[in-house]
Amino acid sequence: MKIIKKLAPALLMVLAGCRPQTPLIHSIYPQTGSMGETVTIKGASFGKERDESYITIAGAQPTGMSYLEWQDNEIMFRTPEFGEAGLVYVYVKGKKSNGVLFTNRATLPRPVRDDVRAAGPRVTAVTPQSGTAGALVSIYGTGFGNSRGNGGVFFAWNALSPASAPLEARVQEFAEVAETEFGYELWTDREIRVRIPDGASGGNMEIRTARGGSSPPLGFDLAARTGTKTFRDKRSYTVNYSVNVKTGEAQPPNTLYLWIPHPAASAAQRNAELLSASTEPFIDSYRGISLYKLDNLTANSDEQINLSWKVEVYRIETTIWSQSVRQEQNSPLNTAYTQSSPQLPADDPRIVNQAAALAGRERNSYTKAQRVYEWMTGGNFVWESQSGGDIFSALETKHIDSCLAALLYCSLLRSAGVPCQPVAGVLVSRNQQTMNHYWAEFWLDGFGWVPVDPAMGAKAIPAPFSVYEEQPNFYFGNIDNQRIAFSRGFSNLSPMDPHGRTAVQSRSYSLQNIREEAIGGIESYSSLWGDITITGIYAQ
Repeated sequence: MKIIKKLAPALLMVLAGCRPQTPLIHSIYPQTGSMGETVTIKGASFGKERDESYITIAGAQPTGMSYLEWQDNEIMFRTPEFGEAGLVYVYVKGKKSNGVLFTNRATLPRPVRDDVRAAGPRVTAVTPQSGTAGALVSIYGTGFGNSRGNGGVFFAWNALSPASAPLEARVQEFAEVAETEFGYELWTDREIRVRIPDGASGGNMEIRTARGGSSPPLGFDLAARTGTKTFRDKRSYTVNYSVNVKTGEAQPPNTLYLWIPHPAASAAQRNAELLSASTEPFIDSYRGISLYKLDNLTANSDEQINLSWKVEVYRIETTIWSQSVRQEQNSPLNTAYTQSSPQLPADDPRIVNQAAALAGRERNSYTKAQRVYEWMTGGNFVWESQSGGDIFSALETKHIDSCLAALLYCSLLRSAGVPCQPVAGVLVSRNQQTMNHYWAEFWLDGFGWVPVDPAMGAKAIPAPFSVYEEQPNFYFGNIDNQRIAFSRGFSNLSPMDPHGRTAVQSRSYSLQNIREEAIGGIESYSSLWGDITITGIYAQ
């Protein structure tokens, strides 16, 4: 017994030495640098050799060739491309160090010599200092204003740029907190509470107020706990479309309203810019739609509205660690995007039964979404360019098109408790032709929106519009950049007049309940909504 007692402390020390220690960063020098410069991290428990260990800056990971030296208390490496600022972490055998802020010298703001900045918003604290998509963040400071107005909170957003793109030509972009994701929970002069938007990345965060001021950039780290999302292969499209109205019998006073959609904003579809419009809108950009007003149309007259837009579209590639998926059932986003509606009848017994049969006892949202996708693309349906009927006739006859597929997919997922919304737009062929198309996206807390295209996955799209041979594998979780979305979810619009005569265009490039509304002395008219035409494509 005495011998055992003497050996026990030594044995404990040996066992303790075998356990992997959490790496610890003491300092980083320099604290500000540019891509390609040498940076030294000093600390402890990094390991004598790098092996599978690595570091990240604002979520960016250096290549293996970037590491110059790796010792237990010191790491030297060349800085990879990253955003404006972000936290540096060391990862050793699955353990993560504390974070230390590192700033990109090329993006440091210049000193302001007047009092404009002093009067703008100031951030004093952010809690927590890191998070994932959908997580709540509280921002404390001064000068935010008592209401948001047209202000907002912007997180860093980064796309994978080609190696040939010069660093100085890359402009820092941002992902704005989104109202459609219930992103704004509180806005006062001294506190803002928001949810991290889809597509945000580690780097600078800033506040922009209704008075036009912006806060100094502040580093914020995005933790990839559920998976990774990459935006790449940017394409810029110039698109034209029009509405032609021919009036038959009419007498004043009368009005014709036209709700015309814009290219929809998302993390992968950005920087939409109106290049030209033949008519000024009556209401500009309400829920991604502009309202045009034609007053006192005369009999046998012709009116036309022509629009030209430029928009950037990125390909999305995702990697999701399904075992890490956790869904916040009572969040406002989950509640809103699992609701039943006339377009997405998630509570109908036929949908409920089918969803239950596919999901079984599965509780993981990602796995449920995958099972529904595999069932829809696995040869259970006859795919057509345009089917008649609704999603219930598609369930019964097994004849389906991309529109019914998107609606059925979203209905089944909502019934299974997975937030989901349909997306409408156009596919763009190699020779710049377009065709109306529909797909979907579902939400994972801690990750964001996940794209899904059942029709593409089933190889049901004409060859000129097809992109990838391995379509079933690609189009669950990934999406190509050869499409332009005009609506995400349904736009439920209210008539301008309770006595107005409304009309809707079915199977169009936008999902909205009203397209036209005639008021007053318009006895007869016809409208032609032109196809989307592509007049320019620029691929980066």
